[in-house]
Amino acid sequence: MMTHWRSGWVAFVTILSKEVRRFSRIWPQTLLPPGITMALYFVIFGNLIGSRIGEMDGYPYIDYIVPGLIMMSVITNSYSNVVSSFFSTKFQRSIEELMVAPVSPHVILLGYTFGGVARGLAVGLIVTLMSLFFTRLQVQHIGLTVTVVFLTSLVFAMGGFINATFARNFDDISIVPTFVLTPLTYLGGVFYSISMLPEFWQKVSLINPILHMVNAFRYGILGVSDIHIGVALTLMVGFVIVMYCFSYWLLKRGIGMRQ
Repeated sequence: MMTHWRSGWVAFVTILSKEVRRFSRIWPQTLLPPGITMALYFVIFGNLIGSRIGEMDGYPYIDYIVPGLIMMSVITNSYSNVVSSFFSTKFQRSIEELMVAPVSPHVILLGYTFGGVARGLAVGLIVTLMSLFFTRLQVQHIGLTVTVVFLTSLVFAMGGFINATFARNFDDISIVPTFVLTPLTYLGGVFYSISMLPEFWQKVSLINPILHMVNAFRYGILGVSDIHIGVALTLMVGFVIVMYCFSYWLLKRGIGMRQ
């Protein structure tokens, strides 16, 4: 039993380190662009437009959008790292060697997932440090903030894994980010409070899971939120459990693993 756990741990660390080296080796393409993009958001929406908007929920507009922009970068990069990496593994047929190796599907799934989490959190940290040039962040609930960003990164890393599993070509890995992820993110309360919307659209907005994630993270930093934090945490934990079980089932059955 001890030998089994040791070999599983070695396999997990190997996959994780490969994933970390993969995105850190080409950091000008993976880590730098999100920081530059978010800096432009801070300048345009925070300083230029924000000065005209004034305050939102009692905070300067730039302070209000910083948590949302951090979460947007975490979501995008956690997802894109796993979907591109795992699909490349399928495309190169190296996944077949991994599938026949004495490695548990749990280990494979966790290795790729935590690789995506590592990139998502790395980019989130870069964007956070970038935001300090434009505003001063004072985290109100550090434990909640860390928990929310970690759970969110897990959810979208596994979402990337599922997308890569069903993708048949490189075009397929861009469909979900373009037509699902981006609209939900921009409508997820990153740039506004849903209290500004008519009552009907406020209720419709509650269907968007990213709204709950962004607001839970904003509450951790600023202490304000449009939603109930308990509901948001329950939703995130539920997503993690369901998506992990589904991803494990796909990997166990070998669905979509052969091109």
